[in-house]
Amino acid sequence: MRLRRAARVILVGAPGVGKGTQSERLLSRFPQLSAISSGDLLRHNVKNRTPLGIKVEKTMRTGGLVPDDMILRLITNELSRRGWLGGGRPSFMTLASATSSDTVSALDSPIPGLDTDPNLGASLSHQASEDPSASFLLDGFPRTAVQAERLDEIVPINWVVSLQTPFDVIMERISSRWVHEPSGRVYNTTFNAPKVPGRDDITGERLVQRADDSEEVYRARFQKFQETSEPLLDHYAKKGVLWEVHGLGSDEISPKLFREFERQFL
Repeated sequence: MRLRRAARVILVGAPGVGKGTQSERLLSRFPQLSAISSGDLLRHNVKNRTPLGIKVEKTMRTGGLVPDDMILRLITNELSRRGWLGGGRPSFMTLASATSSDTVSALDSPIPGLDTDPNLGASLSHQASEDPSASFLLDGFPRTAVQAERLDEIVPINWVVSLQTPFDVIMERISSRWVHEPSGRVYNTTFNAPKVPGRDDITGERLVQRADDSEEVYRARFQKFQETSEPLLDHYAKKGVLWEVHGLGSDEISPKLFREFERQFL
């Protein structure tokens, strides 16, 4: 299935709504979509000790939030590296792909429309490619309306999916979740129960519930999500790119998501 235009997609949903599951299914069904994760880009830079990664690591170590400008710079560089922004070159050595020494020299080599100081944030003079091959699912950013406005100036998102599942359904799903901590295997007593209650299928070791899976903690996370997501969704609704999908679970939502994606982009 060939897309008729570039799809620039983000999914928005409360913790536990199944955003990760829907992302995986979209990427699997529509291979022309590429996954771009702000978290992965940050971790890659920290791991490879790039100049920006060192700055990010210092910020994270002191408990601070990574500035929007740094994340926007990462996203801009990644899209430019792929040749998906006007003025970018696919051969450009980006912060996401370079070693520390390579990145220093890359930052010293200006590219039209790209600022060379990672502290300055992203250039706002790019034009996003409409080639279908320049399609991506962006994860982890933006999370606020202010971030969305900044991103719009670099690469306008053209489809925003709001995943809607009732609070009590999500709460039941989370309270039924059990984890084997050494391996990270996750079970759910309602639809993916362990063979022996309270025991890992592979090792037989005890399963535990995460502290942040308690109702009190989740309610606080849900409230925080609502406070930040409402202005974000309103921003995209005004631009005419917001689409809401309702369902009690991932298997109900996925077919609706696929049909609408095909209507939008095939």
